[in-house]
Amino acid sequence: MGLTQITAGYVPLLDSVVLLATEEFGFAESEGLHLNLVRETSWANIRDRVAIGHLDVAHMLGPMPLSANLGLTPLDAAVIAPMALGLGGAAMTMSNAVWAKMAEAGAPEDGAPGPVGAALRKVVEERNRGGEPHLRLAVVHPESAHNYALRYWLAASGMDPDNDVDIVIVPPPLQADALAAKRTDGFCVGEPFGSVAVARGVGRIVTTKGHIWQMSPDKVLGTRLQWAERFPEQLAALLRAATRAARWCEDPTNHAAIAAMLAREDRLGIDANLILRALTGRLQFAPDVEEPIPDFFVPYSRAANFPWVSHALWFYSQMVRWGQVTHTPENARKAAASYRPDLYRAALSGMGMPVPGASSKIEGALVEPTEVGAVGGHLTLGPDGFFDGSQFDLDYLDDYIRGQSRDLRTE
Repeated sequence: MGLTQITAGYVPLLDSVVLLATEEFGFAESEGLHLNLVRETSWANIRDRVAIGHLDVAHMLGPMPLSANLGLTPLDAAVIAPMALGLGGAAMTMSNAVWAKMAEAGAPEDGAPGPVGAALRKVVEERNRGGEPHLRLAVVHPESAHNYALRYWLAASGMDPDNDVDIVIVPPPLQADALAAKRTDGFCVGEPFGSVAVARGVGRIVTTKGHIWQMSPDKVLGTRLQWAERFPEQLAALLRAATRAARWCEDPTNHAAIAAMLAREDRLGIDANLILRALTGRLQFAPDVEEPIPDFFVPYSRAANFPWVSHALWFYSQMVRWGQVTHTPENARKAAASYRPDLYRAALSGMGMPVPGASSKIEGALVEPTEVGAVGGHLTLGPDGFFDGSQFDLDYLDDYIRGQSRDLRTE
């Protein structure tokens, strides 16, 4: 019998590696599958092509299944995330001119989000007092982990993301170009595009999403609920293959092969050395400043592939916070149902790969690596702290949402 064909979309980013490696290095074939990989430029393309059935599955923004199910997308199609594609992997980059001002205001070179945010606040306040245009900060999509991490960091640092700066949308591959052309002053995006801006001499990485929220979720494997229900065996086989690929991707002995594959013109088309920076956790914040971040991108360990319902509901809390949706019990239910740990757990049953026994956790509670209950082996999670010390417990979702204001500026 021939291989079962699955059409899979991706945006050329480091964290597409799990999906790409699933096909490129034989993991899909071992499960009787062939992935027809389709590269897209923007997340809007991914969203729409999944919704209308052009793509069976896709490398997708973590909040995107929620936005589909909460009515924020143009097309009415239920979308689920039965797997996550890693933790971390994104950085905040500023233009050299903005960084120079931040450095004058006391920003440290090591990316510590509290002091870096305080320095950015001084720069923003000085610009606004002087009547200069707002800083234009780019994210990849309104419903993205990058948008919510940026807004969370700005608000916790005393800025109002809706009134003190302008947040604009730029597709990931165009972020460095927009910064170079001075159409933006900074951006939050998945690697390697922060490293591209540094290599081109047009920007400086100032902090990372993992500094703002350690082990934070980013991308998922997304699919229409209809496809998942119609082809459950295919989906389960894909989840098994992709998880084995993720484990392989995390092994440092495979990083050179991964970087060479991603560097190809038909994949990311970006210098392999820039890709290796993020893979190995040795980011260059500036040409002469290398910051070792061992857990910058985690494709497999610490349950990096598990679609935590608490991740989905944290994204939902930010959608409510920034006025994208209204908080109702029904909307919260739809958000929670967008992530499907049950499908992931069932697919991996008997594989000898540890899967969390619980479907949610208190986000931000782990200050050090901690062993937790798991099915299929031993599992260590964390640390997963927010930089401001907050925690998110979905059992107290209403309280968390009430406690968030859209403007956390302090005197």
